[in-house]
Parts: sequence; structure tokens; C-alpha cells
Amino acid sequence: MPRVSTDQLAARRQHILDGARRCFAAHGYEGATVRRLEQSTGLSRGAIFHYFRDKDALFLALAEQDARRMADVVAEQGLVQVMRDLLETAHKADPASADDESDRSWLGTRLEVSRRLRTDPDFRERWEAHSAALTSATRERLERQAAAGALRDDVPVPVLASFLELVLEGLVSHLAMGLPAEDLDGVLDVVEQGVRRKRT
Repeated sequence: MPRVSTDQLAARRQHILDGARRCFAAHGYEGATVRRLEQSTGLSRGAIFHYFRDKDALFLALAEQDARRMADVVAEQGLVQVMRDLLETAHKADPASADDESDRSWLGTRLEVSRRLRTDPDFRERWEAHSAALTSATRERLERQAAAGALRDDVPVPVLASFLELVLEGLVSHLAMGLPAEDLDGVLDVVEQGVRRKRT
């Protein structure tokens, strides 16, 4: 019997994560039954749980992957860009069917992470270690911008980082409640201007 290569294993694992992302976005964590995960991935439960211990491990792996993607965006473009990406995804008629590669459609996962952080102490404890990467990327980028003279200098960087993180959580809560999002691009402009050094 031919051995499966590391690349093939990684591709199968990613295929499962992509299908699970669609399923969690469409049905939420509780509604993403094993049967729905099978339908979304096109694989049997045995194949899915060969790669992930259980549904919780699958969701956490997906959330970790999205947190790393968000941290990469933060490092290159800042936390406000992450918020703009979330908002762009929310503007789409059906985020669950969006193409992850082209539009970073992690909104569904992010909404479920926020919900589980409020309702699941065990998940909150496991998530804290992974959310540190996003916080670290945000602070490092702000430190670089401060050193370049691009940030306002009357507020310490940790305070600016906390401000941006609070805005992100507020945006996620707003979108999770299905509230109107038409004016939020302008709100994010104000947020961005609020952390930048004013030009004289």
C-alpha cells in the first residue's frame, strides 16, 4: 500500500478545515453536527476525526488558523485592516459560501469564537494562549509606527492597542447581532484617524 506524503496529509487536513469553516459559519458551533460536517467536507466522520480528536478540537484548530491569518494581516497592515476585512465579509450576502482564499472570510468563525468566549470557560482558557499572537502582533506594529512617528504620542502604545482591541470586539458583537453595518466604514476611518499623529 503506497504511503501518503506529508503534503497529502496537510492538504487533506486543510480540506477538512475549509469545509468546517463553511459549516460553522452557516450553522454555528452547536448546529454544526457531525452529519453536517460530513456533508460540508465530503468526508466520513472517521476521516474527519482521524485528523482532529473531536468537534471541539476541529473548531479550535480552525480558530487558531484564523487567528494566525489575522495576526499576519495585523503585522502587515494593522488591526483596523482586520476590521475592514470582517466588515467586507459581513457586506456579502452569504459569508458562509465565500471563498476563503480571496476574501479572508473568517467572520463566521470569529463570531463563534466570541460567543464561546462568553459561554464556555474551558474554551476561554484554551483560547487565551492563542489570542496572545494577535495582541502581540498589534502591539509590535504600533511600536513600529510609534518609532516612525506615525502614531499620536500623547497616548501610550498599550492604551492604543487596548483601544483597537475593544473596537474589534465591539464590531464583532455588532455584526453578530445583525445590526446595520452601512456606516461602519466611516466609523473605522475615525478609529484609524484617532490613533494616528495629526499632521500640522
